Amino acid sequence: MPHFSSDRAPVELHRLDPAAATPAQWQQFHAFRRLRLGQDFPEDPVMPDHEAENVLRQQHPIHETQRLLALRNGEMVGILTLSCRREGSPGSEDYLDYVDISGGVLRDHRRQGIGRALLQGLAHFMDQRAKRIATTKVHLPEGHAYMARIGADCKLRNVENRLLFDQVDWDALDRWGEPPALRCSQLSWEIHAGRVPMARLESLMEPLTSLLNEQPLGTLDGPRLRYELASYPTWYADMDRRGGDHFMVLLRDEGNIAAACDANWDQRFPGRVHQNLTAVAQPWRGQGLAKAVKARMLKLVRERRPGVQMVTTYNANANAAMLSINRQLGFAVHREEATYQIGRAALGAYLAPCG
Repeated sequence: MPHFSSDRAPVELHRLDPAAATPAQWQQFHAFRRLRLGQDFPEDPVMPDHEAENVLRQQHPIHETQRLLALRNGEMVGILTLSCRREGSPGSEDYLDYVDISGGVLRDHRRQGIGRALLQGLAHFMDQRAKRIATTKVHLPEGHAYMARIGADCKLRNVENRLLFDQVDWDALDRWGEPPALRCSQLSWEIHAGRVPMARLESLMEPLTSLLNEQPLGTLDGPRLRYELASYPTWYADMDRRGGDHFMVLLRDEGNIAAACDANWDQRFPGRVHQNLTAVAQPWRGQGLAKAVKARMLKLVRERRPGVQMVTTYNANANAAMLSINRQLGFAVHREEATYQIGRAALGAYLAPCG
């Protein structure tokens, strides 16, 4: 990879190859990873080194990932992760223009040209792959300031909400789980704990995709979001290896999905469960079904994994209905984040030499 000049010593970019990395390279990477996560996510647990290596070595059937490491004087000081749709995967033509990015620079090395060097690596990648838009999420104040400085546009604002299990009113959840609409209709429960059978997942992909795209998505430039069956065998195989559960709670209106809630638990972080989508089909909104499926999900998690102490979930700021339900449950805002996008032209304008 090339060297980039900056205000101080040159910055060298190296691509991390998980399949070929030496023990010394892994040791350097993990020291950087632990330090950076401690700075940017100080309240979150850090994945053990060997598990992080397993994650990085995995080959995803739909996405491919590259990691650019920024070194100065041999010290790892920054990282940029680039993820895009794998060429030839189902529907990949819809994603040709887009790359998702994440990363950061160690606190003591910020404002010294490291970020610019990593963005030059991004520009090189976008040119090689003919990518038009890069998308990233930030939550730190300095991250928002940096996005403004490089010319990225804020397209969506979210909050991460957290709920402590010892603060849940379980009696109230019992009432939530039996709304009048459930007693006075043909709605029926469908519940999966651990895994959802592949045949059933296949039939759920389109209705879940429809529910997902009815959620507030701001002004993001991108293809229609999708639930994709091809990602599940890899995910389930990984859960089989390290321990984990996939929970899904559905309310069915005969053959249709009226409401859905899914969550996942990871053995590596046994005190936490992450709740993913909660959604209600348009004809059934305003009848307490979102509360019902969330209540049933929380009770299911407590029954299956009594050691869980916390639930995390993300909500768009514009999703007033779900934010209200979460507040009633006892969720509290842990952090706010925003999704930004920058086009290749705007990135080039920022990177252009002055004068």
